[in-house]
Amino acid sequence: MEQSVVLLEEISQLILNKMPSADYSSLLNDFVESEFFLMDGDSLLITCICEKSLKPGQSLHFFYLVECYLLDLINKGGHFAIVFFKDAECAYYSSPELLSLRTALILHLQHNTTIDVWTEFSGCLSREWETCLEESCPYFLIVADEGLSPLQTQLFNFLILHSWARRVNIVLFSGQASNILRVYAYFMPSLSADGKFFKTNKMQIKTVYKSLFQQSEQNRISTLAPLFRDLKWDTLVEKASAFISLLKKIWPDGSDVQCMLCITSCSLLLQINYDFLPTKKQKKGTSIKTNKQQGSCLGLEEIKDFCKLHCLTMAILRHSPLSQRARSRFITAPWIKDIQILFKMKKWCDYFILSNKSIFRFWELNSVYLSDLTDDLLLKNIAFYYEKENAKGLHLDLGKTIKKDYEYLWDTVSKLVGTFNVGKPFPLRTSKLHFLKTKRSPIKESSQWKIPNLGFIPMTSKVIDAFVGDLLKDLPFLKSDDPIVTSLVKQKEFDELVHWHSHRPLSDDYDRTKANFNEKLRDPHALRALQKYHIFQRFYGNSLESVPSKLIVTQVVKSKKDFHAPKSKKTHETKAELIARENKKRLLAKEEQKDEQKWNALSVSIEEEMKKDLNSGIRTLEHFLKSCKSTFVKVQGEMVGLLACLKAWKEHCRAKGIIRKDLSIAVQMMKRIQSLIDKYSEFLDEADWKFIAKCLKYMRFDELAISLYPTQDTDDIKKQKKSKYSVGTGPARFQLQYMGHYLVREERKDPDPRVQDFIPDTWQRELLDVVDNCESAVIVAPTSSGKTYASYYCMERVLKESDEGVVVYVAPTKALVNQVAATVQHRYTKNLPSGEVLCGIFTREYRHDALNCQVLVTVPACLEILLLAPHRQQWVKKIKYVIFDEVHCLGGEIGAEIWEHLLVMIRCPFLALSATISNPEHLVEWLQSAKHYWKKVDSMMKPSIASEPKAGCHAKNNLQVKQSYKVRLVLYEERYNDLEKYICSVKDDDICFDHYHPCAALTTDHIEKYGFPSDLALSPRESLQLYDTMCLIWKEWPQAQTLCPENFIHFKNKVVIKKLDARKYEESLKAELTNWVKNGNIKEATMVLKHLNPHSNFRSENMLEKFPLLVRKLHETNQLPALIFIFSLKKVEKCAKSVGESLEKQQEEKRPPKADKEAHVMASKLRKCKKSMEKQQIKEGKKQKKTRKLDQSIKNLEAEYDHLLRSLEKNLEIPQDCTYADYKVIDYESLQMVFERVKNERKGDQLKALAERGVGYHYSAMSAKEKQLVEILFRKGFIRVVTATGTLALGINMPCKSVVFAQNSIYLDALNYRQMSGRAGRRGQDLLGNVYFFDIPQSKVEKLIKSKVPELRGQFPFNITLILRLLLLASKADDQEDGQAKVLSVLKHSLLSFKQPRILEILKLYFLFSLQFLVKEGYIDRDGNPTGFAGLVSHLHYHEPSNLVFVSFLVNGLFHKLCQPTRKGSKHFSEETMRKLMLVLANLFGRRYLPAKLEDNKTKFYQSKVFLEELPKDFKEALEDYNRKVTKDFTSFLLIVSRLADMKQECELPLSKTEFTGPECNDSPLVAHLMNCTKGRVAISPFGALSGNFDDDLLYPEVPTHIILRTIGISYAQAPVLWPQRFDIQGRTMPLNAYALDFYKHGSLVGLVQDNSINEGEAYQLLKDFALTIKSISVSLRELCENEDDNVVLAFEQLSKTFLEKFKKV
Repeated sequence: MEQSVVLLEEISQLILNKMPSADYSSLLNDFVESEFFLMDGDSLLITCICEKSLKPGQSLHFFYLVECYLLDLINKGGHFAIVFFKDAECAYYSSPELLSLRTALILHLQHNTTIDVWTEFSGCLSREWETCLEESCPYFLIVADEGLSPLQTQLFNFLILHSWARRVNIVLFSGQASNILRVYAYFMPSLSADGKFFKTNKMQIKTVYKSLFQQSEQNRISTLAPLFRDLKWDTLVEKASAFISLLKKIWPDGSDVQCMLCITSCSLLLQINYDFLPTKKQKKGTSIKTNKQQGSCLGLEEIKDFCKLHCLTMAILRHSPLSQRARSRFITAPWIKDIQILFKMKKWCDYFILSNKSIFRFWELNSVYLSDLTDDLLLKNIAFYYEKENAKGLHLDLGKTIKKDYEYLWDTVSKLVGTFNVGKPFPLRTSKLHFLKTKRSPIKESSQWKIPNLGFIPMTSKVIDAFVGDLLKDLPFLKSDDPIVTSLVKQKEFDELVHWHSHRPLSDDYDRTKANFNEKLRDPHALRALQKYHIFQRFYGNSLESVPSKLIVTQVVKSKKDFHAPKSKKTHETKAELIARENKKRLLAKEEQKDEQKWNALSVSIEEEMKKDLNSGIRTLEHFLKSCKSTFVKVQGEMVGLLACLKAWKEHCRAKGIIRKDLSIAVQMMKRIQSLIDKYSEFLDEADWKFIAKCLKYMRFDELAISLYPTQDTDDIKKQKKSKYSVGTGPARFQLQYMGHYLVREERKDPDPRVQDFIPDTWQRELLDVVDNCESAVIVAPTSSGKTYASYYCMERVLKESDEGVVVYVAPTKALVNQVAATVQHRYTKNLPSGEVLCGIFTREYRHDALNCQVLVTVPACLEILLLAPHRQQWVKKIKYVIFDEVHCLGGEIGAEIWEHLLVMIRCPFLALSATISNPEHLVEWLQSAKHYWKKVDSMMKPSIASEPKAGCHAKNNLQVKQSYKVRLVLYEERYNDLEKYICSVKDDDICFDHYHPCAALTTDHIEKYGFPSDLALSPRESLQLYDTMCLIWKEWPQAQTLCPENFIHFKNKVVIKKLDARKYEESLKAELTNWVKNGNIKEATMVLKHLNPHSNFRSENMLEKFPLLVRKLHETNQLPALIFIFSLKKVEKCAKSVGESLEKQQEEKRPPKADKEAHVMASKLRKCKKSMEKQQIKEGKKQKKTRKLDQSIKNLEAEYDHLLRSLEKNLEIPQDCTYADYKVIDYESLQMVFERVKNERKGDQLKALAERGVGYHYSAMSAKEKQLVEILFRKGFIRVVTATGTLALGINMPCKSVVFAQNSIYLDALNYRQMSGRAGRRGQDLLGNVYFFDIPQSKVEKLIKSKVPELRGQFPFNITLILRLLLLASKADDQEDGQAKVLSVLKHSLLSFKQPRILEILKLYFLFSLQFLVKEGYIDRDGNPTGFAGLVSHLHYHEPSNLVFVSFLVNGLFHKLCQPTRKGSKHFSEETMRKLMLVLANLFGRRYLPAKLEDNKTKFYQSKVFLEELPKDFKEALEDYNRKVTKDFTSFLLIVSRLADMKQECELPLSKTEFTGPECNDSPLVAHLMNCTKGRVAISPFGALSGNFDDDLLYPEVPTHIILRTIGISYAQAPVLWPQRFDIQGRTMPLNAYALDFYKHGSLVGLVQDNSINEGEAYQLLKDFALTIKSISVSLRELCENEDDNVVLAFEQLSKTFLEKFKKV
């Protein structure tokens, strides 16, 4: 027993220890359909039961909560099954009401919904369950961390532990939150240590689990005995079954489940009490007192009355629609103890009936209303009427319908019981015992007085009238003398009190962002730093692309027709044009001559090299031909290469003893032939054609040879020897199988005068036309396809047009901002007027030349700051184009609404780029609607304004290109490189790569429903593999010959099969396989898909251990450089370090035994030598005259020093086989420059050490310099292995040969998979990209390959601070008309409300609420003009609602009360004051919750306190007061907008669509009396009203979302409240992580990692953000206050300085 307790405690502690590091993240990340997951049904049940708005006994409200939760998951793409374990029933033996509810829930989900419900498994340790997990491969299991009893908690712990052991991750029900698009929860991944713990203790775990159930059996017996005395479980089951069988005979035609349960349960209860309890021996109407252990002390009459009440409740319930029941009185008087015991017996009876499997067999039983089997609150309402009201003379008629139904139910009970007379239906109460206790206020009343008068404060302004004017006429408004209106006051009192000017305009985020270099400063050190910055930027830019820098000269813009007009021969050239053309001709001739000379010099050596090593020689030849301009030389070179290949092939085929031919020689020969025919056919003479035909004949491609050169000449190749040289296959098959990635791509040959560096494709020319026409475009094209070129063309065009026009490039991450800026600075130079620069940067951390540049590179939030800043509008008008890179971030998790605002706020044209948008047409339509708005606005603007050059209209030399309002969609789907996928497995301690055919991810069901995914592409060899498999599976396949590669119409007799031809072949095979499925050959199609599957079932137990082995294998198979994506920050570093350590270990093993000792001796000598040199130099300095002896001595020492240094370097240098770095690709000086930049960075030394091994890591929390080191060295080819998180996939230019996915994660979704895998295959270097799946379940791989990218859907676009910022712009903008137009564009063009008038109406109502809130808080006046501390609130816009609370504290004087200096007149504050201030700020701006159960943890913390304390008392009271006001306002707002609710939908269960509508029961005075609460339930859901919830319940903290009418579309999540405590759904407090305060106290990042369980990189980022927030507040307060010695300002300045100093030390 003791061992069991110890093990249970160990398991509990193991789970608790993992909770602090649980990742709070979005569960259903961007899959159209999420990964398959499981949900524990009992966890779902207790989670909903614990909902505080739900009252015990109200089952319909409970089912509503369950369905709301499940529907929310389904609507967000959730794909799941719910599992109810049989063993879990034992946890409810002491709560039979939950046992019956659980059974009803299972039946309801099975019969009335489409959700998979699994009930066949006994427990989580059963073999069947393990098999199920292996087959279904769920990604995670949602489970509760605490049950209703210790036993249930232990069962949950077993389930969690077992899931981890089976590699299933855990998601907690506790702490879940949901918004429009996402569900957030605590995610606890399965780790190898969990599996080891389970494996080690497996037998003991099973024993303890078994003993728990033995104990629960005893509990069941002891629970039933007091209620049913000697009746055994089986006897009760038999009795229940007998009553069901009897009812089937009475009602052979069936019934509904409500009546069935009511009748059988009441009958069973009566029969048990009559047969087995001593009541049957008593006289009528008397009660007996029995031993307490024998259950209820009620007599048979009381039990009859109790059952009658049940039958009447069912009759009323069946005939009253939900709209009427929602008005039911709520009786607060409790049941007497004996009735409570009787209730338990009744619930056991319910359970025995519902759990009987025969109820739905061979009987028409309507199961629709399984969700509404009992309503104990209605029963109490009826009991109260008969005991308290009817007894006092209030006699109300039941009504005909209800009376009839009730009599029918009771008569059936009478028939079922049979053995004794249950009595007549009336009178309903015959016993005198009161079932309810007496209570002073037995009926709950609505406290309407708490809710303020309903109505809006009258407001007016152009923006308000234009946006919500159509709604205002239908809404109630308060009168001017209403107390709410008259109480509106401004901030004057506070301002005058402390000499603050709250209305003073604050500097904006731009002013406060740190400038990297002060442009006006002429300090030599600053100028040198600036110079170094520019040098590095050019070096960085050069690493990104190899194009030469271009000098831009401002010039007149030509119209588009100038580019495309055909040049007439008669057109007279100017003298300058003639000279330019002749010069170009001369230069070309000169270059060709140089090429010929170079070829003559190199050809012999290349031929010799090809003789020795064909592959090496061919590489040299191809390298030469790539840079060659002369066509003549290229033809010569190719012919020489072809001859060398033929000779090598002949030699190879003649060699003795070869078992298998080396077809790589034949591939090289075919490559030369294809190159000659495709590129230079017009330059080949007859001898060349003859020789090519000869080469083809050698390979036995006779038909191809004859098609090129028809001849009967067979002298060279005798027929009998032909088979010796044959490649063994047909030409088409050979090209598909061995040359797939070499197939010629379709490329245009005609140059475009607008592009100098390459010949653009048709779709790229369309992009250039877009820019030339001043249009906007959404561009969707694969990674590395060349879509970014349009951006640079756009920049170049604007740079040429004038010195004033600005292009803004918006990138999603700081890393991409730095990269683009470096590219621009490398690409372009321009002589600009003094003070103007070409390129600038603006991020939250720093800025550089942001407003005096022509190309601004920034992140969305910073551009929004500029667009919303009232006094930046003149600069905004200079913007000519905005380029949005990675625009699919519009559907992202963080900051998506900012992308929306920018796209609709800009007046100029834009380019929006992405590789992954699934609904671009919808996006374009939305953007076009915004452009139509701007067209209308521009046409209505005053002539004086309209005549000015606007954004997007390029003006130079009086030339104007008219802005177009058109938004084009440019789609291009073809990848330049093919991608092939591999699954990694471990066999005999070696990593194996099994090729994964994309079709293996499909099923015939998927093909039938959706067809082939549009982006599921096959490489040519995969197409061939598919064909061969189809032939193998279906021997008599009719289309086999037609689709044979040699017969395929697009391949037949083609020497050069092009990529497009192979794509047509692929499409034909896909269409044929689809036909198999649709025409009844599903069996064959299934076998084809199964045959293509590699069946790699291995999953490594510990990824980290095998990781270096994986990298080594990639290196050995020549698959580097590789990007390895891992989604845990901790593992990103850990894996990179493990590779570095394995290489170090390898070096150590190879290192001679005495090498370390020799290195130590040399280092010692080196130090001595250096000291001697320093002494000699001092002597030399003292002597006025140099002596030859001294000079010679110094020279000798220097020589010795150099010799020792070289020897030491040689001793310590890394052997080539102990590093993946390629030292040949970068010179020493450049390498040292990159290393030098990170020497003072946090991870600098570690990154340098890893880089020297050819390894790096990359994630968002690294500094810019650290990331740049990895990016530059990886692009150069020095670093060849990089582990990274998903942020690297957002546009960062780091192409590679291979991409590896090395960790499964919720973040590895369809979108990220496409973004990341798109990095594989470097254009110009790799014709094939490889994608490897390491430690990823095969089911996940299948999902990734076949899932569509999710559609872009809008976010909730507003918050109160944004609306305040918009009003600031509307009222304070330099050009008010323009400012107001921008504001209305943002308000009217939300993506969420596009084509959704209902949602637009909701947004308008939320806008109105926001206005009311801002007016009441004194941030705007009734004309919509900002007042008071509007500037400070809007400046802290990142932190709503904390910004509003902060200003509330400030205005109430709390900070002045707190911030008292150490002594009068001092400007210094005590540490205690600083810590208190930090406590307040941590509660406001450092809110990071921990799981509720963590408070039970007994773990010892070393440096941190971990759990954040509550606010100081006065701050807490002020916060409560603030929340009370906001809650009251929001409640009155909900009451006003409740008219928008769809009451038909409100009265149906959201998932099963079970309707509870119908005509109200008007013929029953009793029902009217019981349901007479006509007021106080306006905004409450009718399901919530069943539990007695009133409108005034909305005034209490943490209002559950589902208590509010769901169809109005607004929840308390939109209310700007900040609850001091947050509770999970079980009512437990969720503590806040005290990371900010803890760091302030100890200053240790290690302490936060160790105690606060935050990853180091994430902790660094959190502290950085917190430091920026304190600094921002400090600067704002200083600007607002004219008193230089104000205590609050000084205290914040001291705190900001101290915190920053501690942070910098990190």
